[in-house]
Amino acid sequence: MLLTISTTHRPADDLGYLLHKHPQRVHEFALPYGTAHVFYPEATEDRCTAALLLEIDPLHIARRGFGVADAAPLGAYVNDRPYVASSYLSVALAKVVGSAMGGRSKERPELAGTPIPLIATLEVVPSRDAGVPRRLFEPLGYRVETSRLANDLLDSPGAAEPALSPYVTLRLEGTVTVAELLTHLYVLMPVLDDAKHYFIGDDEVEKLLSRAGTWLSSHPEREFIATRYLKHQRWFADAALARLSEGAPPLEEEVDAPDVEPAVPATPLNQQRIDAIVAALHGVGAHTVIDLGCGEGRLLGALYEDRDFTRIVGMDVSPWSLRAAGRRLHLDNLPERQRDRLQVMQGSLLYRDARLSGFDAGVLSEVIEHIEPDQLPRLERVVFGEAHPNAVIVTTPNRDFNARIPALAADERRHRDHRFEWSRAEFGDWATSVAERFGYSAEVGGIGEADPALGSPTQVAVFRA
Repeated sequence: MLLTISTTHRPADDLGYLLHKHPQRVHEFALPYGTAHVFYPEATEDRCTAALLLEIDPLHIARRGFGVADAAPLGAYVNDRPYVASSYLSVALAKVVGSAMGGRSKERPELAGTPIPLIATLEVVPSRDAGVPRRLFEPLGYRVETSRLANDLLDSPGAAEPALSPYVTLRLEGTVTVAELLTHLYVLMPVLDDAKHYFIGDDEVEKLLSRAGTWLSSHPEREFIATRYLKHQRWFADAALARLSEGAPPLEEEVDAPDVEPAVPATPLNQQRIDAIVAALHGVGAHTVIDLGCGEGRLLGALYEDRDFTRIVGMDVSPWSLRAAGRRLHLDNLPERQRDRLQVMQGSLLYRDARLSGFDAGVLSEVIEHIEPDQLPRLERVVFGEAHPNAVIVTTPNRDFNARIPALAADERRHRDHRFEWSRAEFGDWATSVAERFGYSAEVGGIGEADPALGSPTQVAVFRA
C-alpha cells in the first residue's frame, strides 16, 4: 500500500524536517506484520514528495485470522489486505512518523505549527460508496478527488465498459499542518476500510479522543466515524460520543468504556476496580488466584506484576477474549519459569469444573450482571459451593448510581449485555444470602468516587470462608 504527501511550500524540501526523515535517504522500518519504507521521489525547493510504502506479509494476516478465510479455501492468504489503505497503514504512521503526527520538529518548530499546502494520495482505498471519502474529509477543509479503479478480473469478454472494483484512488488537497493531515489519515483510514486488524478494547476510545478530540466533536459524521473506528461495538462508540458531547478532554488513562459511566478524575474507574481487587486479595492473604470471567486480561496483568501472587489463572467462556488476553499478556513469550505462574483457560461458570478448586481466592469482576438471573444459582453452586475458595471477591455496577449518568435513559443499563443491575440493597441481600448458604462471611462496600445519596459507581463484596 502506498501513501504520498506532497507540498509546494517553499522551501519544499523542509518537509523532510517536518517528517523527521532526510530526503536524500531511503528509510526502512521493521513492523510486526511487514516492512515500511519512506523515500522521496522528488525533493526540490519548489516541490517535495514523501512516500510511505508498506509491504505486508500475507502469512502474518493468515496467522492472525484477519483474512477472509470463509470466502474461499485460500481466502486467508489471497485477499486485499496487503494492498489497501487500512489500520495496518495507520499503525505504520504512528510508528514511522509519530513525532510528526504529534506536531514536533526540533529544526523547524514554527513550521510544524503552520498550515502549508499539502496533497496526500492514497493509491488504493476500499470504498464502494464514492461519497464516503467526501463525507469524511470535506468537513475538515480538504478538496477531495476520487477515481474508481478498474478490475480486470471482473471484466467480461466483449464488455463495452471495464468492470469497476470496490476501490478508489483518493487525493486530498488542503492547507493544513502536517500533524493535522497525518492525524486525519490515521483516524479515517480504518473508517474508510470499515475494519481493524487488531483487538478493540476500551483503550481505543481514549486513542480516538486523543487523536481526534479537537475536531471530531464538530464533525457532521462523528457518529459514523466513531462507530466504524470502534468496529461497530456500540457501547464503545456511545462512550466516545458521550465524552465528545460533554466536551470532556481526552484522558491519558483508559476510561471504563464498556460501562457507560462518567469520566473519573485522576484514575479511571476500571483501574480503581483493579486496584481495589488487588488490595482485597492482599487483605485476605491470597497467593493463588483465579479470575473467573477474565475477559481480555487486565486484572491478570496487574496480578502478574505483583510477586506476592504465585499462581494466577484466568478463565473465560469466550475463546476470542482468551486470545486477546494472550496477546495482552504476551503468553507465548513468557519465560519458561513463569508459564506455570500465569495461565488462561476456557470454561463456563455454570458447570462443575475441577480446575476451579484449590485457589486461595476467586474473583468475579463485572461478571454476574452478564448472567441470566435464573442461572445465578448455578454460578453460586459452582463458585461458592464446588470450588469453594477461601475468599471470593465480587464487583458489579451500582444501579442507584445510574441516575448520575446523563447518557443513560431511565431504567437503561450501562451495557447492552447486562441482564440486570442491582441496587445497593439488592446486592447486599444477595451477598448475605450467598454467605449464609455456602459458609462465608460477607463485607459489602463501594469502589469509585461516591455520591452521598447514591453511593459509588461500583459495588464490591468480599466473601471469607
